[in-house]
Amino acid sequence: MLDILFEDEYLIAINKPAGLLVHRTSIAAEETIFALQMLRDQIGQHVYPVHRLDRPTSGVLLFSKKEEILPILKEQFADRSVQKTYLAIVRGIPTIKSDLIDHPLTSERSNKLQEAQTHYNVLAEAEIPFDTTGRYPTSRYALLELKPETGRTHQLRRHLAHIRHYILGDKKHGDNKQNQFFEKQFRMMNLLLHARKLEFTHPVTKDRISVVAELPTHFQKTITDLGWRELDL
Repeated sequence: MLDILFEDEYLIAINKPAGLLVHRTSIAAEETIFALQMLRDQIGQHVYPVHRLDRPTSGVLLFSKKEEILPILKEQFADRSVQKTYLAIVRGIPTIKSDLIDHPLTSERSNKLQEAQTHYNVLAEAEIPFDTTGRYPTSRYALLELKPETGRTHQLRRHLAHIRHYILGDKKHGDNKQNQFFEKQFRMMNLLLHARKLEFTHPVTKDRISVVAELPTHFQKTITDLGWRELDL
């Protein structure tokens, strides 16, 4: 059963679990379970995905119940009037606590360079008494709030890799030593990237809608493991 965060006669938003595909794709042809299918079966009607989340990413995922309003919603994403807020746990602590990553990314489809911008803000810092690199007696981590201005494929994961603050659990763009350490020490095998909040204008009522998704268990556990017990998220 999917966790429904918002619903009216036009729209429905869920808290997508990590590891669940949004819809069928040739990249994972062997999969038979998708958020689109599960939600359709759960509410008994067709739904249409407005945007996407990477398979390992959890959090707010918006669907339309009416195909005719899809272009309005997609236009909001295209003109950047939708505000997306993510939380991520990364290796190391950025020296600049709040900044804009303005770094073009190559499109995986056309191989063309595309502009890409991500704002980040450091919410919490941690230092634990483990040597994960073979060079230092302790290891440092940060909890970041991320707000992408653009929506490129794997943008947040690639941008954090670009500034060498890899998102923990990222097996494609991350730091394998860190991933292996967290698997062994904390039994954490998930990508620590969560779509926390989605803000948009309702295409029919014109109200400003804000949908918030609670953190999944694996993310909450890592927050506890790193000693962040008094966070107001």
